[in-house]
Amino acid sequence: MILTTTTDIQGKTIESYQGIVTAEVVYGTNALRDFFAGIRDMIGGRTGSYEKVFQKGHQDALKELEQRAHKQGANAVIGISVDTGTVNVDEKGVLLLITATGTAVKLKE
Repeated sequence: MILTTTTDIQGKTIESYQGIVTAEVVYGTNALRDFFAGIRDMIGGRTGSYEKVFQKGHQDALKELEQRAHKQGANAVIGISVDTGTVNVDEKGVLLLITATGTAVKLKE
C-alpha cells in the first residue's frame, strides 16, 4: 500500500475514491518520563523519551490508517496529515493524542 502526503502519485491513476480514512493513537503519560522531561525543561535540551513516544505514535497511526484503508478496498492513501495533541484527563494526567487522516483510493494497476 502506498501512503503519501501528496494528492496524486506520479505515474499512477486513481481509479476510485474510497473515502476519508482516519486513525487515532492515544498514549498515557508516564510519571518517570514526566519527571525527567521536567528536569530537561529546566536545564534545556530535547526530551528524547517523549520524542520516542511521538515517533512510535506516528508509526502506529500510519499503520492503523493503512489497515483501515485496506478494509475500504483501497491500495493507497493520499493527502495524509498527521496531527498531535494532548487530552487533559485531570490535574495529574495528560494523554498524548496522534491522529492521521487521509483519502483512501484505489489505483489502477
